[in-house]
Amino acid sequence: MQEHLKFYIDGAWVDPATPKTEDVINPATEEAFARVSLGSKADVDKAVAAARRAFETFSRTTREERLALMQKIVEAYQKRYGDIVEAISKEMGAPLGLSKNAQAAMGIAHLTQAMKVLKDYQFEKVTGTTAVVYEPVGVVGMITPWNWPINQIACKVAPAIAAGCTMVLKPSEVAPLNAIIWAEIMHDAGVPKGVFNLVNGDGPTVGEAMSNHPGIDMMSFTGSTRAGIAVAKAAANTVKRVAQELGGKSANLVLDDADLQKAVVGGVMNMFSNSGQSCNAPSRMFVPRAKQEQAMAIAKATAEKVKVGDPFAEGVTMGPVVSEVQFNKIQALIQKGIDEGATLVCGGVGRPEGLNRGYFVRPTVFANVTNDMTIAREEIFGPVLAMLPYDSEDEAIQQANDTVYGLSGYVQSGDIEHARKVASRLRTGNVHLNGAGVDLNAPFGGYKQSGTGREWGEFGFEEFLEVKAVMGYQAA
Repeated sequence: MQEHLKFYIDGAWVDPATPKTEDVINPATEEAFARVSLGSKADVDKAVAAARRAFETFSRTTREERLALMQKIVEAYQKRYGDIVEAISKEMGAPLGLSKNAQAAMGIAHLTQAMKVLKDYQFEKVTGTTAVVYEPVGVVGMITPWNWPINQIACKVAPAIAAGCTMVLKPSEVAPLNAIIWAEIMHDAGVPKGVFNLVNGDGPTVGEAMSNHPGIDMMSFTGSTRAGIAVAKAAANTVKRVAQELGGKSANLVLDDADLQKAVVGGVMNMFSNSGQSCNAPSRMFVPRAKQEQAMAIAKATAEKVKVGDPFAEGVTMGPVVSEVQFNKIQALIQKGIDEGATLVCGGVGRPEGLNRGYFVRPTVFANVTNDMTIAREEIFGPVLAMLPYDSEDEAIQQANDTVYGLSGYVQSGDIEHARKVASRLRTGNVHLNGAGVDLNAPFGGYKQSGTGREWGEFGFEEFLEVKAVMGYQAA
């Protein structure tokens, strides 16, 4: 049993104010393999005090000093790359290939992208006798999730460091080990004490203390919409800035002129990636009604090729979902889909054949789904795809937008101009045309209950800056 019972505060590993521990469960075995401490308000107070002290000097560092520091972080990260890959696969169940090529890789990607932005960013713009100056926002409270853990840590910490902010991080208590490695990387890279602080804990205790804290200037939160609402309410007491990346129920519109085979295969594989545990997963596939039977056959054949099993086993493409809580929620929603009359194309309740333990879910596809069904409304956060037939393009677009969420969207068409036209009508923060991947410099975030603010690239960097106008300014 691994034990990681200290927090990283003010450049040192320190004991929690009040001892309280929680086991970390391997979702593939349902067995505890590590133990971490859960923090309290007193630990948050200590971390915030350290961050406030550090801000006085770190906020005044030069662009060149921060670039040099970030390069050291990149080098330290590369040395621990294998440890991060193993931790992520063990604590949240991502297959080893996904952990190596995507999960851990995003840490380096966000660090290097933030360095590119910092290198060329114009922190002062003079017009006439007024200077508009961009300054670090202050101490940032960061709450990150378990599904893409190092990605979410890096896309907050990297731009915050680049901007000259200091921070307190609370990672998910479900998958905290990668964050502990991240803290060790920051220490090894020589990040000045107090600039980065780590306090493990749960949302109602540590998360609430951070959101309420008068010494924190900004909260950056990624997680469920329900938890995001709680953070925003608590943060309102001190009128701090809140940036949130929340839930999603993203629509994938397969237009009548699309290559159906390519569109459906791509949509199914994207949905099942990371066991469906991505906030921007294309969980609602809209297909022309006349082509639904054909699309069902393609989806079934594709789903049956997904190999579910031990994340460390050769050839496995889908691991377990992260926890018993998630497993039970997903099972209940699959049953709800059956009960409400959707056509079960493949998958269903229970574990995949041959797996009698672990939080493994059968890759599931439903067809003949209507937009009022529970599986079309609620974020399932598991490998469950809902196929909705449509009679007209206008109907598909209207139903795609008929959701409280608005994080991502997907459009498949044989005509790029057609795809762009449909994309312009989707009320989402991101739209992927014809299988296009992510762009690290593009703004990532959503409309409606999918959040406020943006992450990644220059847009994410600017979330960590305040704007000051200096009048009567004389340019040199």
